[in-house]
Order: sequence, then C-alpha cells, then structure tokens
Amino acid sequence: MPQAIVEGHELSGLHSVRLQNARKKASLFSNYVRKKPVWCMWQVTYRCNFRCSFCNYWQYDVDQSVELTPEQFEFGAKKLRQVGTMMVSMAGGEPLLRKDLVDIVRALSPYHFVFITTNGWLMTEEKARALYDAGVYGVSVSIDFADPKKHDERRGVKGAHERALNALRVLSAARNKPYQRVNLNCVLMHDNLDELEDLILLAREHGALFMVQPYGKLKTGDEEFLPKDPVGKHLTRLSDKYRHFISNPEFLRRFDDHLGDGIPGCRAGQAFFNIDSYGNVSKCVEFTNEIVGNVLQDDPHDLVKLLHDRYKANRCAGCWYNCRGEMEILYTWKGARAGLPRLLTVPDNRSCERR
Repeated sequence: MPQAIVEGHELSGLHSVRLQNARKKASLFSNYVRKKPVWCMWQVTYRCNFRCSFCNYWQYDVDQSVELTPEQFEFGAKKLRQVGTMMVSMAGGEPLLRKDLVDIVRALSPYHFVFITTNGWLMTEEKARALYDAGVYGVSVSIDFADPKKHDERRGVKGAHERALNALRVLSAARNKPYQRVNLNCVLMHDNLDELEDLILLAREHGALFMVQPYGKLKTGDEEFLPKDPVGKHLTRLSDKYRHFISNPEFLRRFDDHLGDGIPGCRAGQAFFNIDSYGNVSKCVEFTNEIVGNVLQDDPHDLVKLLHDRYKANRCAGCWYNCRGEMEILYTWKGARAGLPRLLTVPDNRSCERR
C-alpha cells in the first residue's frame, strides 16, 4: 500500500479515536456535574505474584475459575455506559496475571477510559503495544523506593525494582497516541518520604508522570506503615517544583489530616465505587463484603441508587487513597481548578522544573 494511503488511514483512525474520546469526556463531565459516579475500580483478579508487607490481597484464597470473562466485562461495560462514561481503573491483585487482559481492555475501552495499575513484573514490549492498541488510556507502575533493595524487600520479590523500571521504559516507548500516559505511582509510608524526590526524577528519566498516595490501614489494620511526621508542606513543595508530579495539590495538602484524625465526608458510592473480579458491586474496594448487587445481573440505574444510599450512610474516614482523595477533592473549588485541567490531559514532562 502506498505510504500516503497508509498515513491517510492512520490520520483517519486517530481522528476517529479523538472524536470517540471527546464524546466520552463529555459524558464523564456530565456525570461529574450531576454528581454521578466518575471512577470505577474494577478488580480483574485478586491473584498476585508479589508478597507486599503492607497489603494482604496476596493471601486471599482466589477461585480463578469464576473470574469474569472478557465477554462479561464487555456486557458489564455496556451496562455501566447507560449511566455515563467512567474512568475504570483495572487493578487487583496483579492485572497482568490475566492472560486475556488485552481482550478485557478492548472490551471496555469503547465505552470508558481504561487505566491499569501494575507492579510491572510481567510487562513486555509486546504486551505494552497490545494494551495501547486495545485502547488503554494510562498505566501506573508501582514503585515505592528509589533504592532497589528497599523496594524489593517491601514488595517481597527480588528484582521487583528492576522489572518495574523496565515496565516504565517499555510503556513509555510503546505509546502511539498523544493522550496515553504512564505513571510512576508511589505509596507514601513511614520510611520513604526522603526518597520521593529521587522517585520523581526517576519518573522523568523514564518518560513517566509521578503520583503518590498515602498508605491506608484499612487493608491490614496495621498502623506500622503510616508516616509519623507532617508531610503536606513537603509534598506541595515538590508538586510546585516538578511539572510531571501530577497529584492534585489540594489532595496532597490533606495528607496530614488523613494521618491525624482522618478525613470525614467520604464520597464512596457517589463519586466512585468498586466492582470485584466476580462482578459484585460495593461502595469501596475495602468494603467488598457490603455488596449492593452485581454488574451483570442488576439494572445499572438501580445499582447507582443503592450505591448512593450507601454513600449517604457512609461514616468511614480510614483512607485517603487516590481513588477517594483525587476524586473527592474535585468537588471543592480549589481542587476542581487544580485538578480538572490535568484529569484527562497529559502535561509535557520533557522539562522537569515547573518554573
């Protein structure tokens, strides 16, 4: 085929994708304005190949045979689209343990913005290209220490740091559309605050953006990993300094409140909710025992109503995860002003300094 025709097809395909994304963004913004769910955590599997000391998901007894198929994911995605486009964060467990993850992304991406959070161990060049071609909007790779030995020890697997950096490299190189993003995502704990700036620079070196969230004790009940000193001013200083540190500054300012008495007013069930690997719907990833229905079996409008009822009765102040804090802060004037422009756009991170 002549080169001009090939380029014409590519431009036509990119135009079609941009039009589809514009429509999805309009639907997503409509959900935000109407205070409907905008973020869905969809756990594609609870299986995990790591043994992180600050998480207990890897200890679950998982029945792999009843995990949803790609066809069921597509059916559920279409139903959710009836109440509007959402950002769907595919997590677990380790999503890449699903050999059919590319098919799952392909099933969801026409209807929603699909993101993946991974430890990076199983990422390859071929897998990265396939995920982008299937429509993934962004991938976050978890790295908590710039020091490889510390990261490996905390994650329970030797070589975890090296494989995570490789994941950042191949994901950054495989991007084929300007909106696709790669994040280095760090969990702030009691012993890694002094490594954040090195991690920010590491992200830039590998063509990635940087995000941080505080450890929450809801997973394990263990307070050992909670930061002991105030961190808000340090985080906002770094956010002001580095353009590719994209966590909402208002979200960062409230870290100290979370580490103190907790933050009331959680919007779980209203702004965001969880679906487990069997299709069961709950208000939050940490309340999977409080099921309101199933995405395959129940009317999506009824599910949204039931989730909203859980939101109105919500008294939990136990976390300040990204899925909560980054969404919740958008319902404040300062948070919306800082966060909405960067929510689904990718800042140019070729320059490290913001000013």
